[in-house]
Amino acid sequence: MLDFCRRNLRKGNKAEKKTALVTHSVLPPLKRLSRDQHPISRKQISPNALKVLYRLKDAGFEAYLVGGCIRDLMLGLEPKDFDVATNAKPEEVRQVFRNCRLIGRRFRLAHVLFGREVIEVATFRGHHSQPDENEEGQHQLSKASEEGLILRDNVYGTIEEDAERRDFTINALYYSINHFEVLDFANGVEAIAERKIELIGDPETRYREDPVRILRAIRFATKLNMQIAPATAEPIPQLASLLKSIPPARLFEEFLKLFLAGKAFDNFMLMKQYGIIKQLLPALHKAIAQEPEGKVFQLVSQALQDTDQRVADNKPVTPAFLFAAFLWYPVEIRSQTLQLESGLPPVDALNIAMAEILSDLQQRIALPKRFSLVTRDIWSLQNRLARSRGKRALTLLQLPKFRAGYDFLLLRAKAEGGELQQHADWWQRFQQENESGQQQMLQQAGPAADGPSGKTRRRRNYKRKRSSQPKP
Repeated sequence: MLDFCRRNLRKGNKAEKKTALVTHSVLPPLKRLSRDQHPISRKQISPNALKVLYRLKDAGFEAYLVGGCIRDLMLGLEPKDFDVATNAKPEEVRQVFRNCRLIGRRFRLAHVLFGREVIEVATFRGHHSQPDENEEGQHQLSKASEEGLILRDNVYGTIEEDAERRDFTINALYYSINHFEVLDFANGVEAIAERKIELIGDPETRYREDPVRILRAIRFATKLNMQIAPATAEPIPQLASLLKSIPPARLFEEFLKLFLAGKAFDNFMLMKQYGIIKQLLPALHKAIAQEPEGKVFQLVSQALQDTDQRVADNKPVTPAFLFAAFLWYPVEIRSQTLQLESGLPPVDALNIAMAEILSDLQQRIALPKRFSLVTRDIWSLQNRLARSRGKRALTLLQLPKFRAGYDFLLLRAKAEGGELQQHADWWQRFQQENESGQQQMLQQAGPAADGPSGKTRRRRNYKRKRSSQPKP
């Protein structure tokens, strides 16, 4: 397919049509690839996306497929979803489609619903300095912070302005149903052929507008097996701290895309290389920095590689397990510090450490409670799995989160070995035995051990003293 793009790039240059852009445009001349110059067929496009395109056209609007779906089709990949760009305002899109809902605050979008499939329709974005007027005649201006971060972006414009506002050259590709042609506004076809991730415009300015583009550059590079262009990569280490200005809930969504889509390990290594882990997970960065190839790095690497394999095998994955791996050693270090400094019992120290580390995480990445509770359960089970024998072992085996805790114990054993490996081997044999075999293993293990020394804890029964005062 890449050879196809290279062969027809010259044809596209001959057929290019110059379009009047605003004076501060950074785009090269527009290239138009006719049907015989690109590999995209309507058979590859979602029928519902085609319905949206044709109905908007029939209503008198411009409408194009845009962005990642066109990029993936050009690469011979199957798009995950299809997005539409149009000159219709969101309210006008809703008038055309009854099965439409408007979403978004930072930038207003229309979602056209076809059962489970959602076709996202976005109005062409304009430049920040140019106001637009909505139906009530009120100006819609973008809003940016002093650092250049775009806070509100409901400014509409032309297709040329929209292309300039897109982040990467490979995403500034538009497919038209009028002549079945691909419009290339930023040499995106050439970037695809060269397997290059490149920002449109000045990289520092674009990162300051939206620091999440740092994470998107990394994700696209690993997902598409491309390289980040030198000029696009150079500012990342200096600007990675801007990610702290992004709402934690949005960073959690980006986390899911980075670590639960089959490229978790590759993404982590690039994020570590560019100093992003230091900004998002400082406790993990500090733990790895103390021993770069030590048990912390081994645990995280193994967790990420196992996650990638599960995604490849179409098995379920959860962010709770990954966060347990990311932050286990910071929790363990903090727990030990609390025991030494405050004399707290191990269980109390662990509970306080877990609460502190998760609280700090929430300030940066908003891990929903349904996942943070599972992460806590996984951590809490580690000491119990290492100490529990007798009837307590049978009780643990019945817990809903036992499997997650046991899998995490196996992961730790791979990173540390030693006594942890012995505990992991014991639990593995215990699960494989039948009822009589389990009872035999419990007898051999002896009574429940409540501490590293294996000493049993005696329970004392205290009699409640009766009050001499009569009851009222």
